[in-house]
Amino acid sequence: MVNVSNILTKFEKKITIKLFNLKIMNYSTLKKTVALSFVSLMAVGAASAQMSSDTSHASTTAAKIFGGRQQYRTWNIGVNVGILSPFLATGGTNGTNQYNAEFGYDLTIRKQLAHSFGLEADIIGYGSEVSGTNSVPRTVGLSSPVSSFTTTIAYAASLNGVVNVATIDYLRRKNAINFYFSGGMGLVAYNPVLTLANGNTFDNKNNHNGGDTYAHELYIPVGLGVKFRLSDRVALNFGYTENFVDGDYFDGIKYLPAYSLHKDKFSYGYGGLEFSLGSSAKPNLDWVNPVAMMYDELNDPTLRQEVQALKGRVTNVEKAVDDLKKDSDGDGVADQFDKCPNTPAGTVVDGSGCPLKIPAAVDTSLFVKKADLAGYAKTPMVAPTAYANIQFEFDSSGLRPTAFPILDATSADLRSSKKTITIAGYASSEGTAAHNLRLSKDRANSVKTYLVNSGVEAKHLKTKGYGETNPVADNSTEAGRELNRRVEFKK
Repeated sequence: MVNVSNILTKFEKKITIKLFNLKIMNYSTLKKTVALSFVSLMAVGAASAQMSSDTSHASTTAAKIFGGRQQYRTWNIGVNVGILSPFLATGGTNGTNQYNAEFGYDLTIRKQLAHSFGLEADIIGYGSEVSGTNSVPRTVGLSSPVSSFTTTIAYAASLNGVVNVATIDYLRRKNAINFYFSGGMGLVAYNPVLTLANGNTFDNKNNHNGGDTYAHELYIPVGLGVKFRLSDRVALNFGYTENFVDGDYFDGIKYLPAYSLHKDKFSYGYGGLEFSLGSSAKPNLDWVNPVAMMYDELNDPTLRQEVQALKGRVTNVEKAVDDLKKDSDGDGVADQFDKCPNTPAGTVVDGSGCPLKIPAAVDTSLFVKKADLAGYAKTPMVAPTAYANIQFEFDSSGLRPTAFPILDATSADLRSSKKTITIAGYASSEGTAAHNLRLSKDRANSVKTYLVNSGVEAKHLKTKGYGETNPVADNSTEAGRELNRRVEFKK
């Protein structure tokens, strides 16, 4: 484990020796040098980020827009150095009227949860200092007025939400510059030491709460910054954070009772490098442009090939359906099922497309008892015609064989004429009216089913059940009741 404190101590000794030998660099010059270095780094970062973005214009990513975080690198670690001050850019009340710019450093670890939001742990390192000076020593109730203070930070650890609010390079394929806001809550451990006007010091460790320990306070960090993309792995980061301490002892100076209590604060302006952790095969979620990803998905050659293949399959299906509907001889039977192609126009055919053989006459005496026909004239046998009544057995909706020639002739006429008819079902008077109504509807539907199966379009057929109403014969005799068990065709 590297001892950061020892490294910093050696670094400070070398700087002190060089300053002593050269005799040309005072403290003010050092601050200007640090500031100039930050500006130079920012310029280099912006130029490098711009070049990186330009060269990656044609690059693509294998990640999918809704593929989840597992397809990205989402862990980042950053190291920053900067200036700590008790004053804020937004103003406020301070325990001193002048500030000293002090060196500070911090370490960040961030988990990026989405394109625009992440959670970050930030730790300001051991030994960082915040200090201020009074041009006129201030009396705070001690033995002598206070000339200055120096607060040493043991640590300041916070958990922050980081929101990427904008990017000036968003229209490029890869973002190159990100702006962000941050905010959260943390705990700071510190020790303020006051320098009095008489030259004595007042150390918090020996005087605050009577213990030789650091004071601890909650604090709220609120910051903003800009990040420059140097590569897929490295980013240059600049930011400014205002830290609001939940107490009035961070600077060691508490106002006299005559003054109102105020909360202390300190600021941290920093710059540093951030490194993306994880597999090189995955892109860094910080710099992924979701608009470009969506375009890549829609423009994916594989997806286009699949769409074209799907169009081809749809075309084949449509052609197969057209072939199924093709009827060259117009007899109402598709060519694929027509066993007798090229039948003359107007020929009555069966379901296989072959001419239908219609018997010269149908002897109804086979289905009606002679005794029940007493009082009715004997009807001569004639060839069945389309739209003739269809008779049914008692309490049955099944079709008799004698109905088939009539239905086939009716089907042929309907297929050629495309007319629309109503199939009306009736029943004799036996049974209840409700039962006879259901039975009449079933008889009408039996006829419709036969006609549809023979090629008639269902939209040309309507059904209606009338029950035992509108008899055509006397329901007091069996012969009459049998004639009433019927289906009629109404145009």
